[in-house]
Amino acid sequence: MATLSNDGSDRHGAINEDNREARQHIPLERDPATMKEMMSRLKKIEGQVRGVQKMVQDCRDCGDIVIQLAAIKAAVNRVGITMLACHLADQIKNDQREGRNIKESLQEFIAIFKKFS
Repeated sequence: MATLSNDGSDRHGAINEDNREARQHIPLERDPATMKEMMSRLKKIEGQVRGVQKMVQDCRDCGDIVIQLAAIKAAVNRVGITMLACHLADQIKNDQREGRNIKESLQEFIAIFKKFS
């Protein structure tokens, strides 16, 4: 049996419609402070991207643009790591609540982590 991610895709990214519903991820209540922090970070990232667009339009120094792109990349990675941790915690809690083996969820998490990294 192929290991599927939460979007119903296997490790190669192919969608398997039959199995998507069988392993549908049910997000648990998220910590409001964490979610507020993530939304704040995403809004800052959005502002940084708009700033880089303006820098390109204004023909600013390429080195300055690259520095800003590096900052955006780091900010996206911080948000991603937090979301990965949240996803893993949700999967483990769901598995425990439903009496499922955590091993399959860990395999799914590893596949998602590989896509992120």
